[in-house]
Formats: sequence, structure tokens, C-alpha cells
Amino acid sequence: MTIKTLFLASLLLSSTAYAQNSIAVDINNKDVEILGSINLNTLNSYADGTTYILDLSYLHTEDASLSTIGISGQNTLQGVAGLTLAFGAKAILAEDYFSLPLVAKVNYKLPLNGTIPSTSLIANFAYAPSVLSFSDAESYRELRVEADMEVIPNIHLFTGYRNLHTEYKDNDLLFNNSFYGGMKLSF
Repeated sequence: MTIKTLFLASLLLSSTAYAQNSIAVDINNKDVEILGSINLNTLNSYADGTTYILDLSYLHTEDASLSTIGISGQNTLQGVAGLTLAFGAKAILAEDYFSLPLVAKVNYKLPLNGTIPSTSLIANFAYAPSVLSFSDAESYRELRVEADMEVIPNIHLFTGYRNLHTEYKDNDLLFNNSFYGGMKLSF
């Protein structure tokens, strides 16, 4: 890992730990990703309905790296217990690539009885057409699906699949297409 990689990871982890929300790492045999979420409502004592989340991530693959920073508003869907929807935007940074996709996220907490740990199914979708893509970027597409289980209070194990397309003006690059497993700590 380079100094830049270590610096970015340290910054991500320290800023997330300070906000006392969550940090996560997911891996497979070729990639490592560090994620963090900061609940902005706790920073300014806002407690009315919508929750505003700042998300940070850094994905290191064999060939390249991709960093993101995003903001979204989330709330529960009335009439469907356990369903949370979030909408927002994020910045995608890679080598000679910058994009601002719009983001949608669905989180469904399964209605299981108390003998089974809290389990959620999560889906994320992000898309940026050419009008929201800059530098050498032409478009960006992201699809993620995850299953998350809180095995111990504030400690989650999860597994998922991600498909990231970074289309450049000269070529279409499948940046990452992989399954992964990880752990998240909530504070």
C-alpha cells in the first residue's frame, strides 16, 4: 500500500470514529474496501424525521483504486415496517475520473423473532450520465446487494455483491465485479 492509501484510510477511519457511527471493511481474495458512515443528525442535534448520512469509502483492487464521498437523506417508508429508503448523491474519484452519480438505497430489516439476530437485506444503485461525469469520465453505474446480520450488539457481519462500471470517454471499464464479505462496527 502506498502512503496515499494509508493516509486516506487513516483519515476515513479517524473521522468516522470521531462521529461515533460506523466503520466497516470488506474483502475478497483480490480487493479490500474500507467504508464509513457518519450520522450528521448527531453532530447538530437534529432529530426531526429524515436522517442525513455522510458516507465515505475507499476500494483498492489489483489494478486501481476508487474513492467516494456521499450524502443522503433516509427515512422509513410509512406502512411497511422495517423498510428504509435513502436518496442522495456522491462523488466518485479514480485515476483521471470524476463523477457525481445520484444514489438510491433500500434497507429492509427482516421481521424475525427475537431468537434470530437482527438481519437486513440492502440494495444500492448509483448512476451518473455524461452530464454528471467530468475529466475523462463518460458515465458511472453501480449496483450493490448485501445481507447484514448483527451477531453481537453493534457488530455486524455481512456479505454482498458489487458491480461497478466506470465508463471513460475512450472505453467502458468494468471497474469491479465481485462478491465480498466483511465486518462493521457501530459506535
